[in-house]
Amino acid sequence: MAPWTPQPSGLQEILQTIHESTDMNTQVQRNITQKLNQFTRAPEYIAYLAYILSSMPQEEDRIRTIAGYLLKNNSRLILGSPAEVAEYVKTAVLQAFTDTSIMIRNAASQDIVAFLGVLEPKNWPECLQHLVNALDSTDIDRQELTILQAAFNALEKACEDYPRKMDFELNGTRPLDFMIPKFLMLSEHPSAKMRSHAVACLSYFVPVNCQSLLVHIDTFIACLFKRASDDDPSVRRHVCQALVLLLAARPEKLMPEMANVAEYMLYSTRDKNENVALEACEFWLTFAEDADLAMYLHPLLEKVAPVLLDCMVYGEDDLLWLEGDAEDAAIPDKETDIKPRHYGGKSHGLERDANGAPTGGESSETPKPRIGAYGQETIDSDGEDDYDLDDDDFDDEMSTEWNLRKCAAAALDVLAVRFSGDLLNVLLGPLKEKLWSPDWLQRESGILALGAMAEGCIEAIEPHLPTLVPYLINTLNDAKPLVRSITCWTLGRYASWTTQPISEDHKNQYFIPTMEGLLRMVLDNNKRVQEAGCSAFATLEEDAGSELAPYLEPVLRNLVFAFDKYQHKNMLILYDAVGTLADAVGRALQNPTYVEILMPPLTNRWSKLKDDDDDLIPLLECLASVTIAMGPSFLPYAGPVFERCTHIIHSSLLRYQAFQQNPDTDEPDKSFLVVALDLLSGLTQGLEQPNLLNLLTVCLKHPQAPVRQSAYALVGDMAMGCFVLLRPHMPGIMAELILQLDPEPKVEFISASNNAAWSVGEVALRYGRDDLEFQQWVNPLISRLIPILLHPKAPRSLHENAAVSIGRIGYMHPVLVAPHLPEFAQLGAKHYTRFGITKKRILPSEVSALLFEQTLRVSPRWTQPSPELNEMFQQLLQEFKQHDGPGWAAQVASFPPVFRSG
Repeated sequence: MAPWTPQPSGLQEILQTIHESTDMNTQVQRNITQKLNQFTRAPEYIAYLAYILSSMPQEEDRIRTIAGYLLKNNSRLILGSPAEVAEYVKTAVLQAFTDTSIMIRNAASQDIVAFLGVLEPKNWPECLQHLVNALDSTDIDRQELTILQAAFNALEKACEDYPRKMDFELNGTRPLDFMIPKFLMLSEHPSAKMRSHAVACLSYFVPVNCQSLLVHIDTFIACLFKRASDDDPSVRRHVCQALVLLLAARPEKLMPEMANVAEYMLYSTRDKNENVALEACEFWLTFAEDADLAMYLHPLLEKVAPVLLDCMVYGEDDLLWLEGDAEDAAIPDKETDIKPRHYGGKSHGLERDANGAPTGGESSETPKPRIGAYGQETIDSDGEDDYDLDDDDFDDEMSTEWNLRKCAAAALDVLAVRFSGDLLNVLLGPLKEKLWSPDWLQRESGILALGAMAEGCIEAIEPHLPTLVPYLINTLNDAKPLVRSITCWTLGRYASWTTQPISEDHKNQYFIPTMEGLLRMVLDNNKRVQEAGCSAFATLEEDAGSELAPYLEPVLRNLVFAFDKYQHKNMLILYDAVGTLADAVGRALQNPTYVEILMPPLTNRWSKLKDDDDDLIPLLECLASVTIAMGPSFLPYAGPVFERCTHIIHSSLLRYQAFQQNPDTDEPDKSFLVVALDLLSGLTQGLEQPNLLNLLTVCLKHPQAPVRQSAYALVGDMAMGCFVLLRPHMPGIMAELILQLDPEPKVEFISASNNAAWSVGEVALRYGRDDLEFQQWVNPLISRLIPILLHPKAPRSLHENAAVSIGRIGYMHPVLVAPHLPEFAQLGAKHYTRFGITKKRILPSEVSALLFEQTLRVSPRWTQPSPELNEMFQQLLQEFKQHDGPGWAAQVASFPPVFRSG
């Protein structure tokens, strides 16, 4: 095989593109992205990148490093590359790994980790051997400064990213059988960096139960105890990390020494180095999350809880990054302030809450941009490494990253769930000291702790809430914005108590003052307080529901005022608050006064936004709730909304079609399509343009599940609201709908399957009894729905939607469905109510006996049936008696005497 060599023209083109990529002009960057995407179709592309990285010292290190990062991002291309290209790339990155420039070595190190992950270490053992051999260097200075450090960096990253792939057998031996003892030996190395890498590499094999480590587990634990007092904080951090991983994977190994381990972790949780303290704090979070370890943790509560409470105070560094005292409401947001949001679609059918109780109606699966646990904004992470953070970006990362304060609050939250009143008894004294401390930082941390404990300790805290809630309401007047913002969050955590319709006194003392206080915070002059206040008020709306109806006018006027005050980021949360309010109060929003207050600012925002503006997405989502709540009162606005939604759907489908024809371009955002479909679901009564139905049929075929989910929701809504318009398009719709019914859908497809199963029942009802057109779909539908019902792993909501639809189809087409009864008759009585068998119908004689037999078999199991179920049994038995008198007499004669006498 001839070795690969670069062609000058190809090399120059790629090199020139990399040089141009340093130009930050938006149009230039867009062109560069398109060119780089085109390069990926060339089988030799990664070889050119490897050549620039390893063999062009005349180029600036920055250019070579960019080539290295491009190589890492395209590492999967090696799987389809010609053999000579793959061999050259592997050789070149190992060569770059020994470069004199630290930038090049770091880039090559990341390339090695990426290619080892793609190829798997067992298919590139010479690389693994190269890295391990580098650890044998005896030149201490060289170990610290060059190859050895880079080798251990690469090994640590590989062990962290894919420990299972590192655990393989080659020619009868397992490399880890050699590497684990080497790591144990290197944990004694004179260099702190080497000790740190060694402990880290060992710890990453704990969660995967690596046998090569398990045979040395006692030696490893002894190593951790020895390194626990290491002078270097990085080593101590990895010791704490390893103990956390051991607690999660092999707690039995720590239990004999738990007293000593707990003392060490408590000491480390108070370490001056926050990285060490954070890893140690993770120990208590992990400990609390494992219910099986509660008996071991309970005796430690008196020591652990106060330490966690102290860890929740803002540090000096936190305050520097937060800049919390500014009145910044008039300062425009930076683009980096706006975090990505992902939009799902609305769901229909039988939904259930966390306890399995039906919630009914529909629910949005779109994550809300609320203030998350412990007061930080909920954000999405795409998991990509960011190599070019500027100072502003760094500030943003510092304000939202996981830190000691948040970890301690999370641990306290879980401890509250686990130990409830026992935890409160331990913390009552320290918590009171903090809440009434003259130091605002102590007060703020106490309020955070009070919110963190809300879920688990609510019963124990409830007797104190008549004192605490007024305290929190009064604290909304604090001069410090950080205190006001955390107080908003904590009040949101107790909204379920303040909104209880217990009495007029309760409403006047707690609900109304909380509502008024949060509305003031919605209009605060600090953006962080606005954000927390708006999120907390949205939570209050959810809990209060219709209790808010008498106060709609002042609430709406406050929210509408915020439209003129808010900057970009908080506007997204304001949309959520308005949509949640509409969901909460429902038809009360139809009052013409309320419509006149709310709609002008919404239509004003609507008119300013272009169809491809990302801000249109949350506005459409908000309007979807508003249209449903306003009902007929929304009709003056329905025409323009309908036209724009259909235009957005049409444009989105065209963009997606263009993407399918040219995959090198960026895939269009599905969110516009999803929210436009959801908004149309609220406007089905006013639909007049058949063009929408053609677009809807295309959306049912869309490869992305959230689009199909919203499209099937719209099918059901249109069936209920304007079936006469939907019916001519049903053959195409039904063909797609049948295919969507899957007994064990992928997780991301469950909501789409749910909506499909729900919508087919609505369609069946609208066709009517024994409709000839629908009859062609009865058997295909039943043959797809019954396997869902019988499948043990089908999601519960899908089970129930399938059962309801079978019942509705059976009610409309009993003769066609009856032959399928033997397939699901064994399911039991509880499903009969879902099938709707209480309805009168004509049953063929050959199945009536079977259904009669099944009813008799299951009915004695219900010693105290509900009135509805009891009525169902009576109605069924009466049907059987009337339908087949002789058969009834024969069956009754076979009853046990106790049944006959009943």
